[in-house]
Amino acid sequence: MSEKAAEHFSEQDLKLFAELLDEYRGKKGNVIPVLQQAQEIFGYLPKSVLIKISEELGIPISRIYGVVTFYAQFHLEPRGKNIIRSCQGTACHVRGAKAILAELEKQLGLDEKRVTTSDLKFTLEKVACIGACGLAPVMMVNDSTHGRLTTEAIPGILARYA
Repeated sequence: MSEKAAEHFSEQDLKLFAELLDEYRGKKGNVIPVLQQAQEIFGYLPKSVLIKISEELGIPISRIYGVVTFYAQFHLEPRGKNIIRSCQGTACHVRGAKAILAELEKQLGLDEKRVTTSDLKFTLEKVACIGACGLAPVMMVNDSTHGRLTTEAIPGILARYA
């Protein structure tokens, strides 16, 4: 990677990434596992990382970009330490999910275009269903489910993760 690109990453991250590329160099069918592990290392898939994967593994950048943009599991922008998934499914919708989402956006200073806080503490995602309809309206913060939400409860929940 170029000196400029490497400035953003720790030496340990760069070492892990180099080992990853060494492990998969010359192997077929390696795009998805390499992307998954690179994202695990860096937290997202920066352009410089995608270019390096393309160069080192001899895979056209267009193919790599196609895979990254096809699968929802891959992220091209930095994400917050805490991922909030706000359920917008039918049961949650009927029980006030729209107001919960609006309160989350207000508390975090986010909107539809900006989904990650500038301090990288939170990323807010709207999801179709969490599968906890009996707790509607519901959201998840990382692996913890918070149900029977009210707008008044949001600041306290967010404070636990700040």
